[in-house]
Amino acid sequence: MDTGLQHAGLRTEAQLSMTTNHNWQELFIIKQFFERRVCAEILAELKAARSEAATLYGRGSSESVDQRMRRSLHLLPSNKTVELVSRNLLECKSDVEQYFEIRLDECEDPQFLHYRTGDFFVAHQDGNTGMVKLDSEKRRISVVIFLSDESDTPQPNTHCGGSLVFSDYRSAHDPFRMVGEPGMLVAFRSETTHEVTPVTHGERYSIVSWFR
Repeated sequence: MDTGLQHAGLRTEAQLSMTTNHNWQELFIIKQFFERRVCAEILAELKAARSEAATLYGRGSSESVDQRMRRSLHLLPSNKTVELVSRNLLECKSDVEQYFEIRLDECEDPQFLHYRTGDFFVAHQDGNTGMVKLDSEKRRISVVIFLSDESDTPQPNTHCGGSLVFSDYRSAHDPFRMVGEPGMLVAFRSETTHEVTPVTHGERYSIVSWFR
């Protein structure tokens, strides 16, 4: 992978966008967390990487695979790429803390995910709810980094479906669909209900992690 990735965390003020969706709930967004060139290089590596079925956390004592709840692949890139993403996440930790007015410690190792046609993740929370009785309960802020383009109609090098959707049964507001684009980062409180809708065309690639 190009050594230019070592400097991928350097962003200008024009690339940094911290916004709130006032019609729903607060979301922290960096529109160009990674440049498209960097996303393309990561994507090329992921397409050749080893994979395994993505797992679930639950009330039991370990992770498990349940394709009725989640169907996707967990990809295993090089340590160099994992370290790159981790380093960039830690560089923006203070901004995340300031935005959510919360003190954070470590960031979990990022997970690299591949959703194929028919893959999905049902509505769920990542932690900080009292429902997940594992170490993941320590999660305070969830992070998603999009690597591929989402489109409403089938087009080359895009995917249809696979939308990140936020919802709250306690709120009168409709669910909010986040349309991802390569390099965009969105962070939200880990108790927020969210899902990945079924992919209907193409392939969806993303990175997820959690601040504790």
